[in-house]
Amino acid sequence: MTDPKSRDLIVRPTVPKAGLEKFISKLKGVTILNVEPKVAAGKFKTIFESPDADYVICKTFDQMKAAKQSGKPFGYFKKVLSNADVDEIEKASQAGASFIIVDANDWKIIPLENIIAKLHRSKTKVYTTASSSKEVATMFAVLELGVDGVILSTDSIEEVEKASQQLSTQHFSIKPVKIIEVRDVGTGERVCVDTASMMGMGEGMLIGSRSNFMLLVHNESVGSSFTSPRPFRVNAGAVYCYTITPDGNTRYLSELESGTEVWIVNREGQARRATVGRSKIETRPLLLLRGEAGGERGTVILQNAETIRLVKPDGKLLSVTEVQAGDEVLGFAKPASGRHFGMEVDEYIVEK
Repeated sequence: MTDPKSRDLIVRPTVPKAGLEKFISKLKGVTILNVEPKVAAGKFKTIFESPDADYVICKTFDQMKAAKQSGKPFGYFKKVLSNADVDEIEKASQAGASFIIVDANDWKIIPLENIIAKLHRSKTKVYTTASSSKEVATMFAVLELGVDGVILSTDSIEEVEKASQQLSTQHFSIKPVKIIEVRDVGTGERVCVDTASMMGMGEGMLIGSRSNFMLLVHNESVGSSFTSPRPFRVNAGAVYCYTITPDGNTRYLSELESGTEVWIVNREGQARRATVGRSKIETRPLLLLRGEAGGERGTVILQNAETIRLVKPDGKLLSVTEVQAGDEVLGFAKPASGRHFGMEVDEYIVEK
């Protein structure tokens, strides 16, 4: 798992001049605009081709020399059409550019991969341009490291909000859950979630019968004499079970499908996004576990098989076939709240 790094979402408004002030007033979670400094009126930092901007964009090496004398952070803008342009960007970094802005319309991914590979150990940030939130998501994932920032050209507040979600991080308060009951519950349908990401030791998905009480179900990176490791898979639980998705909502496991985003969570509670490649629903023998933590109680129904494992507080794995009342495993628990079509709402609710 790559350590998360700070990333910048920079907005370049494309609304008509008459609607610019209203558009800017609606921006939330954005701190830098690609506009003339006078337009920002001191409410945002600016990145622009002006010595008055907070971050000065240069298009020539002479401009960089002048900007360097001003003491302000400065960068280099380059439209990338060939490897010669990539070499020029590397020289700009060596000349002291705080950031470089890569504009690559036709070939976008490969040039960025080459530039990130060349500059990822330097102090120069790599920025690029985008025209949609989907493109922003792609840019932040290039060569796994991703770019340091994206300049999003848009006239849509909704697109800005969607793009901002790509910067969001999540931390769950993981705590020991004491198991108070283990019971066979016959057969039923369970869901295997195969993601497009590899998982390591200590990582899995939060699964439960309630949105406020879940257990950390480990991935299948540990094989056995009868099964090969599948570090992209979480044998998550029965079809009705909840997991929490990056949009802040809960989803039933039965709803997960190719393209759905889920949180992969480690034993410290750090979460990262992963895309579901497929989900497999099959009939299997099931096991109910009931646990207690922080005054909250909850259950989860998992497949009754040796390869489904939970995580103990010391980090060791515990197969569900070996779980006994009194054991402690890691999970997530908080005071109950209601859910309406997966969205959290404040209402009285009792779930058993």
